[in-house]
Amino acid sequence: MQYRTLSDGRTSFQVSTLCLGAMNFGTRTDEATSRAILDRFVEAGGTFIDTANNYSLWAGGTGRDSEQLLGRWMAERGNRDDLRIATKLGAAQKDPALPLSNTPPTNFEGLSAEVIRRQGPESARQLGIEHIDVLYGHVDDTEVPLAETVGAFGELQRAGLIGIAGISNVPTWRVVEAREEARRQGVAPYGVVQQQYSYLYPAPRLGRNNFVTPGLLDYAASTGTDERPPLAITVYSPLHQGGIARLDKPLWGGVDHPTSHARRTLLHEVAREIGATPNQVALAWLLGAEVPVIPVVGVSSVAQLDEALGAADLVLDADVRARLDAEPGEA
Repeated sequence: MQYRTLSDGRTSFQVSTLCLGAMNFGTRTDEATSRAILDRFVEAGGTFIDTANNYSLWAGGTGRDSEQLLGRWMAERGNRDDLRIATKLGAAQKDPALPLSNTPPTNFEGLSAEVIRRQGPESARQLGIEHIDVLYGHVDDTEVPLAETVGAFGELQRAGLIGIAGISNVPTWRVVEAREEARRQGVAPYGVVQQQYSYLYPAPRLGRNNFVTPGLLDYAASTGTDERPPLAITVYSPLHQGGIARLDKPLWGGVDHPTSHARRTLLHEVAREIGATPNQVALAWLLGAEVPVIPVVGVSSVAQLDEALGAADLVLDADVRARLDAEPGEA
């Protein structure tokens, strides 16, 4: 396992460069299997675990199942101090009688000060911990003034409830604006942003704000100075929910276009040549990029986790990376 430092310029700590996504733990992935995955992750040196306060609500869960399972497991293992726990708020149900949706009307709670003040401490309670290492706004909320959202996260940091604040599913300009607002208020800025990202990426489209963009990578690379505190990028669906490994699996989320199919075929060719799996190559591509990101890997078995762990120390040679990065049709 490899490690890197997360920091917002005031608070810093190390995390494993692979983050374990716990979205389905306690629902689609049963408790015994979830615990076995968590145990194996820690055994392999993993320290960074990611969840949220609304996970698997759409699969018959309560939204808190993952947080609760993590809390029980940490209490029984007595390993809280060895871990860095991230959770998210803002995308739980605003109206319990209505479903959640990725398109309007979403029925998300949003990122008002009231929601942040209420749901941050509640997540800590559900997790059975006194301090949340990373707390994200789950989805950007353009209906609430940034000053209100940023100020509320700052309150939780001053109270010692959270270490580093973050934001997810957000356009880059909003990240920059929020960090500038934090400077104006004298509070710590967002130190982490979580977006979707994989070796396959969508065609540009106005309003598609949930993907890592070259602009976000460039901005993150520019941080780490007194004037511009550090910003790390964590990424979900790095294996495109099985779309990387299986050539026959349909692609989704704007990624289903000829370039993606060509890149996926190339990824499989490279994997065969270097004796790795396509998933391992895809993760190594993210980990070893010029602007490295932290993949949030969701697995449903120990075997899937072991495959992902094989990417932690896989270094792609410069010629292999150049081949993977080449535009279609380039030699």
